[in-house]
Amino acid sequence: MAEGYKAIMREMRRSEQQLSRAECLEILEHRNHGVLALQGEDGYPYTVPINYFYTDGRLYFHSAAEGHKIDAIRNQEKASFCVIDKCAVVQEGFFTRYRSVVVFGKMHIIEDAAEKKAMITRFTDRLSPSVPEEKRASEVERGLVAVCMLCLEPEHITGKQSRDLAAHV
Repeated sequence: MAEGYKAIMREMRRSEQQLSRAECLEILEHRNHGVLALQGEDGYPYTVPINYFYTDGRLYFHSAAEGHKIDAIRNQEKASFCVIDKCAVVQEGFFTRYRSVVVFGKMHIIEDAAEKKAMITRFTDRLSPSVPEEKRASEVERGLVAVCMLCLEPEHITGKQSRDLAAHV
């Protein structure tokens, strides 16, 4: 965790609903989409639904090489990312059954060509495992110029679940 970061993170109000670190990491490892939050132009929040993969303690995303998201990252490296593991409205109980994880950290653009290619390859392998390997490799080569790979290095990870799920743990 980054120096001083813990001091600004709030304790979860309903700590009995907090997920363990292991549960948070399991969710990050097994899901593949979430919502990335960045500081956009003029200080407005900018959120975007996006695919990702989690490996070696980091989250990786692909993007076009230019646009609002890239401009926001270049202006401010701080970001958060939310993954919703479960979400269902329980109408008769007037509540929502959920599990989610939020990651806070610093985002950077992968500039190294070899690392970029390796992460694009891992991304296509993760999200398209049933596509033949040669087709995935061709797609990686085709995308090397146009695709930008992003890395979110977590400084704080937290997760929460609804009371009914927490009660059954």
